[in-house]
Amino acid sequence: MTKADLVAKISEKLGIEKGDVQATVETFMEEVKTSLEGGDNVYLRGFGSFIVKTRAEKTGRNISKNTTIKIPAHNIPAFKPAKVFVEGVKTNVEVK
Repeated sequence: MTKADLVAKISEKLGIEKGDVQATVETFMEEVKTSLEGGDNVYLRGFGSFIVKTRAEKTGRNISKNTTIKIPAHNIPAFKPAKVFVEGVKTNVEVK
């Protein structure tokens, strides 16, 4: 599902103009992004959490030059689904 599909589905379910739904979805994503960039996690009960994870420093390889490189510690955004969300996917989606 793409963002456009999501906007269309929400618009259809709620009877709201697609432009209004588009603005709401864009604002939601911008607020989550802004919060994570500020170091704050976003918790949505029953859905999951958008969190900032810290990756430790590690040694990598530059294959083309056959050398080792040092990858510094850094933060990345991550999503941790709620238990009810995980259980719903486990029980409703067939294993391929």
